[in-house]
Parts: sequence; C-alpha cells; structure tokens
Amino acid sequence: MIFWIASYPKSGNTWVRSLICSYYYTNDGIFTDDKLLKNIGQFPEKKHFEKFDYNITVPGDTTKFWIKAQEAINQDRRFRFFKTHNFLGKINNTQFTNEENTLGAIYILRDPRNVITSVKNHFEMTYEESLEFMLNERKFTYDYFKKNDFGDFQFLSSWEKNYQTWINNKMFPTLVIKYENLISQTFVELKKIVNFIDNLTKQKKNFDEKKAINALSSTSFSNLKNFENTIGFSESLVSKINKRKIPFFHLGPKNNWKQILDKDFQIKINRIFKKNLNDLEYL
Repeated sequence: MIFWIASYPKSGNTWVRSLICSYYYTNDGIFTDDKLLKNIGQFPEKKHFEKFDYNITVPGDTTKFWIKAQEAINQDRRFRFFKTHNFLGKINNTQFTNEENTLGAIYILRDPRNVITSVKNHFEMTYEESLEFMLNERKFTYDYFKKNDFGDFQFLSSWEKNYQTWINNKMFPTLVIKYENLISQTFVELKKIVNFIDNLTKQKKNFDEKKAINALSSTSFSNLKNFENTIGFSESLVSKINKRKIPFFHLGPKNNWKQILDKDFQIKINRIFKKNLNDLEYL
C-alpha cells in the first residue's frame, strides 16, 4: 500500500522526507547524504507508465493510467512511501488515487506568502509570475528539458486547490503538518508524524527519541544546505538561463515574506489569499 508525502511545491516536502528517511531507513537516525531520499520515490513519474500505451507528446495522457500504475506498484503488497505534488482530484475522469491503493498521507502546508518567494527562486520567475503560477488551476509540471515528452506530467492545479483536495479528502487518513510548526517545534512534529505512520502501519515499536533527535539534528537546514554546497543535491533543478544548478536550499527559515516582499505586493497577496489565510489560521 502507498503512503503519500504530499505537498504543493516548495512547501517542505524534502525536509519531511529527510526526517522520515533518517528515522525509518537508518540505524541511528543520522542523515548522511541525499541517496537516503531514494527510499521515497516520486509519483507520477515516467517510469511508472512504461507498460502502458499513451501518447508521450500529449500533456496529461498518462493520467488515465494513474490507478493502473498504482495497482502494479502494489502487486507485491509491500508498504511504500511516495512523494507527490499532484493534486488529489480527477483528470480525464481518472482519480489520482483511491482507498484501494492508498493507506494514508501526510500533507505539508506552508504559508502561501512564503511559498511565493521559494517558487520564484526554484523556477526562476518574477514575483508576479510566481503568483500567477500559484493561482493557475490548470498548472502542471514536467521535464522541460525533454521536448515533446510529457511522461513526467504532474498536475498541481492551484496552490488553493492542491491543499484543499488533500486536507479535505475522505478516502483515507491524512495528517496535516504546517511547515511553520515544523520549524518552531521540529521534535514534536516529527513525533506526531512517526506516531501517525506507526499507527496506520500497525507497528508496535515505541517512539525512539534518540533516533528522532539525531534525525532532526542531521536534517537541519544548515546541514542540508552544507550537503548541497559540498556534494550537490539531486533534486535541484538546472537553470534554463545558464544551465547551472539552482540552489535547492535557498532561504529556509529565513524566508520571511514580511522582510522580502515590497509593501504593495504584500497588500496584493494578502487580499488574494485572505480567505485561505483566515481558514488556515495564518492571520
């Protein structure tokens, strides 16, 4: 069965996966390098559709095989984590996943005013382009270096639709983790994550505090940024401008929209996201 680590892009998914991998896939809880993250694959991804007949040049043609691909993954009845930025909805009359293939999910939520600044850096956009990106209900991503190849098609939808489809779903248990809480009380949030996973997977192990402390210490933003600076980071994108790697770990906890965005843009995004910010208690 699949357990999703889901989020809108640039919301803390990599950090949560680093914590989970450190806790569940090491003996001591210490994150050594990003090879550890390979224990959590991504879905959807081109390799999952190799056995299916789809038109690679048509954006979204893989969506009709979302469920069949997950059924193939689950044939051995093993438990697996998967990362996704996909929204939890239907395209081409096909639901992204279902209760037959999914055990549960963690959804990482982040203040949209800070998501904007991270999206801007990651995708090399202006703030206005980043805002348009986040508001676009038809937004999707793919490997833009492969011309006419949409095998890695992933449908994000808008920031709002993305989080709403996950946190309001009734198909399977979903734990919502706020990025801001993860920063301010990492140990508490990690314990919450571990207990949620262990309860769903019916593991009867006691929470390992020493392992958890090692996990949160070795996956601190400064440590992860240091890993990237010294040995690189596999999930960083290549710049479309100069073909160099864009730093994946950019600002982290220092990403504060109040200090980065100008007043006019602050007023604009506060107005646009007002209902969301109220509903999610970010105001």
